[in-house]
Order: sequence, then structure tokens, then C-alpha cells
Amino acid sequence: MQRLIPWLCAALLAGCAVSPTYYWQAASGQIDLLARARPIDEVLQDPATSASVRDQLLRAKAVRAFSVSHLGLPDNSSYSRYAALDRPFVSWNVFAAEPLSMRLKEWCVPVAGCIGYLGYFDKADADAHAAELRAQGYDVHVGGVPAYSTLGWFSDPLLSTFIGWPETEFARLLFHELSHQLAYVKDDTEFNESFASAVEEVAVTRWTAQPGKEALRPAFERAQAMRADFRALVLDYRGQLQALYASDLPAAEKREQKQAIIAKMGEQYQQIKRERWGGYTGYDRWFAQPINNALLASVGVYTGKVPAFKRLLAACDEDLPRFYARVAAIAAEPAVVRNALLDAAACPR
Repeated sequence: MQRLIPWLCAALLAGCAVSPTYYWQAASGQIDLLARARPIDEVLQDPATSASVRDQLLRAKAVRAFSVSHLGLPDNSSYSRYAALDRPFVSWNVFAAEPLSMRLKEWCVPVAGCIGYLGYFDKADADAHAAELRAQGYDVHVGGVPAYSTLGWFSDPLLSTFIGWPETEFARLLFHELSHQLAYVKDDTEFNESFASAVEEVAVTRWTAQPGKEALRPAFERAQAMRADFRALVLDYRGQLQALYASDLPAAEKREQKQAIIAKMGEQYQQIKRERWGGYTGYDRWFAQPINNALLASVGVYTGKVPAFKRLLAACDEDLPRFYARVAAIAAEPAVVRNALLDAAACPR
């Protein structure tokens, strides 16, 4: 799932490597999103609100209150409003990579730094940019985004694009996005997303440990196991492709073997689905897409440092506020120091 930042303000154009039209659509889209947002209580009291949306908003209020009282996540106006959108995703991210490289093309934008995607609020704009990149010879992937974080710059609303998700999936997303407001390192997507992924995992575990929520745990654990299987599969074949691209083979042979490796990955997915997942089809849509370097590279950039963050949390005695403070201190360091401190997993009092 992509939960990234389609940045942002037209007033911050100077010195950036993205066209002014991109910032205009980003600013316009953000303004439109905020204009659609209504206070949750107002929506709840509106006779036109359906019973299902009312139930979802009440659940969202409970998750949000838990995030403050039990998880130490930011107590602010984020997710106190609701916006109904007329589309399946809030935005669409465009990823690109060279045909024989697993390195994502990067764009540099204000605040977020250099990132391996560009986000668009209108799919037609995303598709148009994707077409330009394909014409330049890139492997390209356009992925729908159900939610994103503005890192506390705005009061992010609940959205119709994810409000109806199953309870643990909804809670997982909300905890993830809120954690981005606690620590964010410019130009280090892996650090940022691994931290948020580590927080979401422990947060949902604590959410499902509440009285009356225990029945949610098995489905969440099964979903986590399948997510882990999926990531392991993609990272394995991504590694095979990286080795191929680094070899001395002629480019034409590399392209031929690339397609064979991708086809083999699809075959192994079918085996995993049959033998480990009991026929679960939740990832069929992902494998039905054109699989290329851009799509493969967009997977796994979020989780590489999750084990290190989990070790750090253990060193902090599972005390989340203490863990957050340590992560914030580590995030303020230069990259080399930051990585060394994270690997050391020390949590001084």
C-alpha cells in the first residue's frame, strides 16, 4: 500500500526541480481536500449521513482517542474532520526507473526533500506524466494512494477512501500516518516509513489487546503474515533483477532474462497463494498489473529498517513516548550517525 506525500505549496517553488504546474495542482488539490472536510460531529448529526458512515466515524473517533491515551501519538486536530471524495483514491503516485535499474528516479520538492515519486490529485495528470516518462524510455508505475500525511502542516482529515476499511486495517493506517508527525527525515524515505511501520505494528497489537477486541487479533496476524510473505517474495526477485542488471551480459540478454525472472515471480506467487494462503486473492490485483522495475522498486522501501526500530523499542522497555523521544533525537543526526545509532538500539534514560 502507498501512503506518501503529494507535496505541496506553490509559494515554495524556488530552487526545486519540479515544474510550477505540478505545485499548482498539488496546492489546488490540498485546498480542495480541506474545503471538503467537515467536523466529525457535524457529519454524525447530519440526517443525510448513512448508517454505515456514521458507524465508521464513531469507530474512527475511538481509534483516534486511543492513539492519544494509549499510544502517545499527537493530540491535535488531525483526523477530527471527514471529507467525502468522488474518487477511489485521494491521489496517485508516479514512480519511474530505468529499464535495467532498480533505482527509482527522484524528484526534489520543498519540505519532503528528494523522493522517488510524484503525487497527483487528478489521475489524468498522473497518467499524462507517466506517458511522458514512458516516452523517455522509463519503466513507469502509477499507484493509487488512499491516504497521506502532511506531517502536521495541515489537519489531515479522515477520507472516504479508507474510512470503510476493516477495523485493524483502518487503525493501522491511522497510527502509521500520525506517527509521521513525530519524526521525519528529509531525503530518507526508508527511515521515515520504517519508523511508521514499526509504530503501526505495535499500535494495532495494543488496540486488539483491549477487552472485546481480542477477536480481531487472528485476522490481523494472518494479514501481517501474508504481507511479510509478499514483501519477501518481491524483495527476493528484486534482488535477482539487481544482480542481473549489475552483470556483464549484453543489454538485450538482460532484458530477456528480466522478463523470465518476472514471470517466475508470478508463478511462485501462485504457489504461495495456494500452499500458504488457502487461496487468498487479495494480492491478485497487484500481480495483474504490468510488473516492471518501477513497480518492484516501490515495494519494500518502507520496511527495511523496521527490525532496527523494533529492537530500539525493546531497548526502551516498550515505552512508546520514550521510544519516540529517542527516535526524534536520532532523526536529527546526519545520515551516517543516524544509521549507526539506530543499529546500536540504545535507549538512554
